[in-house]
Amino acid sequence: MDIVEEIDQFELLEQKIDSMIKRIASLKRERDSFLEKLQIQEEKISNLTSELENFKAARDNAKQKIVSLLEKIEQLEI
Repeated sequence: MDIVEEIDQFELLEQKIDSMIKRIASLKRERDSFLEKLQIQEEKISNLTSELENFKAARDNAKQKIVSLLEKIEQLEI
């Protein structure tokens, strides 16, 4: 292998390394974007879970009030 071929090989290696560095940087940006989207979705899930718990509590409260009203109605019928 003569000196020109060796220089060409180094230039090729340098180009491949530069290409890899760009690809890695791109993948890191993509990962960061996905992590941000994941964080947003996790917050939405947390908010919806809290909202669901509030709805369940309100439903249970309404059930208790209905039972109480039915018991009062039953007492009037006696």
